[in-house]
Amino acid sequence: MGAVVADGKDLASSIEQDVSRGVAELVESGIVPHLAVVIVGEDPASLVYVRNKQRACERCGIKSTLIGMPEGSSQEEVIETVDELNSDDSVHGILVQSPILGDVDELEVASAISPIKDVDGFHPANLGRLVQGDASGLLPCTPAGVVRMLEHSGAQLRGAKAAVLGRSRIVGMPMSLMLAVKGIDATVTIVHSRSEDVETICRDSDIIIAAIGRPRTVKPDWVKPGAYVVDVGISREDDGGLAGDVDPQVAEVAGWMTPVPGGVGPMTIALLMENTLTAARNS
Repeated sequence: MGAVVADGKDLASSIEQDVSRGVAELVESGIVPHLAVVIVGEDPASLVYVRNKQRACERCGIKSTLIGMPEGSSQEEVIETVDELNSDDSVHGILVQSPILGDVDELEVASAISPIKDVDGFHPANLGRLVQGDASGLLPCTPAGVVRMLEHSGAQLRGAKAAVLGRSRIVGMPMSLMLAVKGIDATVTIVHSRSEDVETICRDSDIIIAAIGRPRTVKPDWVKPGAYVVDVGISREDDGGLAGDVDPQVAEVAGWMTPVPGGVGPMTIALLMENTLTAARNS
């Protein structure tokens, strides 16, 4: 019997419907939630992601503004654009699409966004709240989406052994913090490029979350029978197809897993819409 394959699109649609109702209530009170997206250069994948975010805004009734900047824009120019959006009371959420093409420190740009408009959840103040065990603020969208999927699946998170593969500030590190926060209470191991005996760590885990960007790294013999496996990675292969960090044959061993595409991706966008609504409510 194969794994249950999670439907990220269906759960994301349900979240977006809730967001739409919340947006309608705000609009009645005279507040139109507004997301501003800054993109530097014309990276093809980034353009696709931005279009998907704009379409989600349309579905939810959120106003969206796209600000395109030429590749090679200086860090000062990008931060100046962010500062202007910080000062615009009609803008509730600010997102600077990654990667920023050019010689720009993305952490500096993330730090320049007002914490109350940081709908990506990457500002040091928002991540710092998470470090202190406070998950009530604007959370990074992908990790928040993963937690929501696991909760929806019925997974027993309290006391579960969770292996998080990857330690990026975008997914791996906040993912680990969110799983360990009081109320979720998983026991988390962070696996990275210097970790040893990775296969054993994974086989001993009830939950595996792969976010390393290397296709088909997690093999069936890495997985405990019945484990929950979340595939965050997505890579473009030579034939143009998409591949996740998890070998598809893991479905023969796992009890539940997310597909690529159609798993975590739609949830990331849905949680971005939810964060934008939250930011508008708090404005």
